[in-house]
Amino acid sequence: METSRRFKKTNQYVILSIAKDLITPTNASQILHYVQNDTLNIKKNMNLDFEKMGGLIPAIIQDHYTQKVLMLGFMNEEAYQKTVETGKVTFFSRTKNRLWTKGEESGNFLNVIDIKADCDNDTLLIQVDPVGPVCHTGTDTCWGDKNSQDIMFLKVLQDFIDKRHEEMPEGSYTTSLFQSGVNKMAQKVGEEAVEAVIEACNGTDERLIYESADLIYHLIVLLTSKGYRIEDLARELKERHSATWKKH
Repeated sequence: METSRRFKKTNQYVILSIAKDLITPTNASQILHYVQNDTLNIKKNMNLDFEKMGGLIPAIIQDHYTQKVLMLGFMNEEAYQKTVETGKVTFFSRTKNRLWTKGEESGNFLNVIDIKADCDNDTLLIQVDPVGPVCHTGTDTCWGDKNSQDIMFLKVLQDFIDKRHEEMPEGSYTTSLFQSGVNKMAQKVGEEAVEAVIEACNGTDERLIYESADLIYHLIVLLTSKGYRIEDLARELKERHSATWKKH
């Protein structure tokens, strides 16, 4: 298992998360670890309107991975600039009357992925990779919601495979699949499909899930080699679900 590491480069924080390529038998969710965006797209000069609310602007914090809204805080210009410079969300605490970096005491930092301003430039949407619970009460969000959405891992997996396709690192199982060519990749998808069918008919539920995870992983690799993503399948299925869809 390779470890994640973060480093600074030309005012951008490049986040590398490198994961196992081989699917383990332990759990389908352990196919691959989450890979964050390669670079943070943070704009330092967004012409934000801090004057409308007396020097503060609200900052909505959203999990980049699950799309869950985690919390709401306020920033003054100094807090915003520190957030941009450090890559960790910093607020202006109205109760403490000072800058406050989320996680400075608990270690539960909010690592910034992207920052967007709204149409009036007086509210921020900050997408993050949270480290641990966000709320001071110990819950994942300040509304008490669980910050999890397992289906979204398919997008994470797709992003990981895209990155492997771009970089083709040596020693990577995914790289070896791409290098084997479309015919071999398609053959592998067929093999995994047969194994899933066997487990469905004569195997165990646990093995069915395991083999089905293998099938999805290899199918995404094949789609990626052809220039498509798992979202293309989602769009096709969504279209079929509409009342106007007609079978080709």
